[in-house]
Amino acid sequence: MVLNVCAAAARLAKRSPFVVGVPRPPFLASSRISAHPIRCGFARPPVHALGLARLFSGTSSASDAQKAQPLLQTSQSPLKHLARRFFSNNAALAAPRFFSSNATLADDGVTAGEEAEPAVPPRSVGWWLLASAGLVYAVVVVGGLTRLTESGLSITEWKPITGVIPPMSDAAWGEEFAKYKNSPEFAQLNSRMNIDDFKRIFYMEWSHRMLGRLIGISMLVPYAFFLARKQLPRPYPGMIGGFIALVGAQGAMGWYMVKSGLHDDLFAEGAVPRVSQYRLAAHLGLAVVLYAGMFHAGLRVLWDNAYVKTGQWSLLAGDKALQAIKASQLSRVAAFRRNIWIVTGMVLVTAISGAFVAGLDAGLVYNEFPTMGDGFAPPMKELFDSAYAKRSDGLDMWRNLFENPSTVQLNHRVLAMSTYAAACALYFSSFRPALRVLLPPLTQRLGTALFFFANAQVFLGIGTLLYLVPVHMAATHQAGSIALLTTILALGMSVRAPSRAAQLLRQNPLLRKH
Repeated sequence: MVLNVCAAAARLAKRSPFVVGVPRPPFLASSRISAHPIRCGFARPPVHALGLARLFSGTSSASDAQKAQPLLQTSQSPLKHLARRFFSNNAALAAPRFFSSNATLADDGVTAGEEAEPAVPPRSVGWWLLASAGLVYAVVVVGGLTRLTESGLSITEWKPITGVIPPMSDAAWGEEFAKYKNSPEFAQLNSRMNIDDFKRIFYMEWSHRMLGRLIGISMLVPYAFFLARKQLPRPYPGMIGGFIALVGAQGAMGWYMVKSGLHDDLFAEGAVPRVSQYRLAAHLGLAVVLYAGMFHAGLRVLWDNAYVKTGQWSLLAGDKALQAIKASQLSRVAAFRRNIWIVTGMVLVTAISGAFVAGLDAGLVYNEFPTMGDGFAPPMKELFDSAYAKRSDGLDMWRNLFENPSTVQLNHRVLAMSTYAAACALYFSSFRPALRVLLPPLTQRLGTALFFFANAQVFLGIGTLLYLVPVHMAATHQAGSIALLTTILALGMSVRAPSRAAQLLRQNPLLRKH
């Protein structure tokens, strides 16, 4: 049967005007492909031989289309449809999905397995990610207030579903208060608390947990919607799925942290009922990483869309931005971009070190600046106290770095001042004439914002220390760290080239979906 079909196809091909009296198709003239006739089994030539590389690069010639036009009008061959695919510039016909999954675009370095068609998510995806990042920002700020007001241990149970509704009657409030009375925090610190005082700290922690639930819903529902509408090209489904997993991990880590403040050994005399500083740092670290990922992805979607539509890279920059992006391959801009990511890492590490300061109440020791006692640092004997080592041989003296309040505060001071110096150096380096002419206006404005937030963070940190950690100033200091991170993430994006898909769509209007 198969042999009969092959023979019939061969006879039709011999009688076809497509073969007789018609010039060879351009792809057969290519040195990259053999002039072997197409056999049964539909062996497919490489994609680049069919002119798709020229289509994606925006350099397809009109002469090829003109030569193909008479052929498409006169051919009566069964191979007519295949010929139309060979010669047509129509994106619907020339789409890479016509070819096998192992086909490659040799000229562009793009595999068909990566994307059937270049695509970027719609702007609504970008705004959704930025709004979700804003909710994460809010939950970080509320979490800081919850810790500073010592409200985090007021709810002693984790009820993801039924915990949505707070106590609605006096009896329910009495039952909830009775649970809190059995906690170490009440026994050690709040034994004189009445029901009205308990309600205040309860609602603070309840609001924090409700924000966490809201983030989960705000991620899951739109994610399912955009997936169903097929508006999330790769790699966004996996990326956003990772964000959702981080939201779940964040909730689990939050309860794991609270449990550390409810242990029975905290009832012992002299014990301080508070959560583990390790778990607090992990809880904050997950939130910061989640925020950074969402903000970066949302900004990327919006700026890619702006580039596809207007040719401008960013929402605010003018035509000069395009010149800078082309120049981003130059060593000066590439080095500037690397330095941005180095400072970004320093901001992240400094923020997490602040969680250790908060978890140990290390801001209540050495309330002076720039000195710590008689010098710029406490004595080494105090910094590495054997009392914090749990092994008799003293091999775990490293615990002082994370458990000794004096050492933890010194660590945060050193990291903060190092980050401040690096941020200022990055800002002033952008004024070098050889580099400044390459930077778009948005990058210059973001550099100024970075300098402002870095200075504000230093002043807030010093003020928090000198005034014995007032709630409003400490909360603003924590919020300022996220604002600083936001600024430097945007700064890094402003000198990054548009995505590959955005560049292809900008070069080839036929590939855009209107």
